[in-house]
Amino acid sequence: MTNQLIFIQESLDSCKPSERKVAEYILQHPDEVVNSSIQKLAENTAVSEATIIRYSKKLKCKGFQELKLTIAREMAVFETTPEKYQDIPDDDSIESLINNVSYNNIQSLENTLNILDTEDVEAAIQLMTNARKIAVYGIGASGFIAQDFKQKLTRIDNWCEVGLDIDAQLTISANLTNKDIAFGVSYSGQTRDIYESLKVAKDNGATIITLTKMGENPVSSLADIALYTTSLEKNVRSGATSSRIAQLNVIDILFLGITRNNQEANIAALEKTRKVVKMIK
Repeated sequence: MTNQLIFIQESLDSCKPSERKVAEYILQHPDEVVNSSIQKLAENTAVSEATIIRYSKKLKCKGFQELKLTIAREMAVFETTPEKYQDIPDDDSIESLINNVSYNNIQSLENTLNILDTEDVEAAIQLMTNARKIAVYGIGASGFIAQDFKQKLTRIDNWCEVGLDIDAQLTISANLTNKDIAFGVSYSGQTRDIYESLKVAKDNGATIITLTKMGENPVSSLADIALYTTSLEKNVRSGATSSRIAQLNVIDILFLGITRNNQEANIAALEKTRKVVKMIK
């Protein structure tokens, strides 16, 4: 699946009904769409040409013609890569299970690499490096991502607080200032507790950074910098599997970027914490 098709897939939930008709048709018939006129697509989807133009601009294209060219160009690059994603394999063999889970995780990382904005990542790293305090919020599976980031930042002696439920998150947010960052992690971008906590933080002047799936969603709508991952998990039976891998990858990128900005002191702190833990064990 190409970058543009990934974006369309991940943003389906945020589409208006008429836009969703266009999005689903593009996903189902990408080869046909790149050779269609706007009039033909409007006829096939029973929407207006204005809706198609509006949706194309929502996808950061100047119009339908640019959207077609983008999809066609990306399809030419990615056509040799077969679509292998499978939520839970039908084959009962362990070999199939190993291959399937590994491929899904690899695909999630590759897809996320394609959609990560370099400038946004760099800006997030600089802001986090200079922040007085970083508050990181996550619930459920995203809570483990938040805890991982907190543990990493603690090792280089950066002030970080983690909130894993609404009470803790709101309490932390209430004391944030314009020198602080609130970092919300929610793959769906729909988690109400994360949204409400970030809103309090934003009202107090904190800079908001979010990590969600692609597309418009309530959590990323609050962000000064919105970072995205994608996994294309198709079934809730698997839970947060490959999406978690993609999120952890972004966390590693942010952490190593922060560490690099004050490399000598941070490496010394890492070595100091390693030695003290090893000594006790």
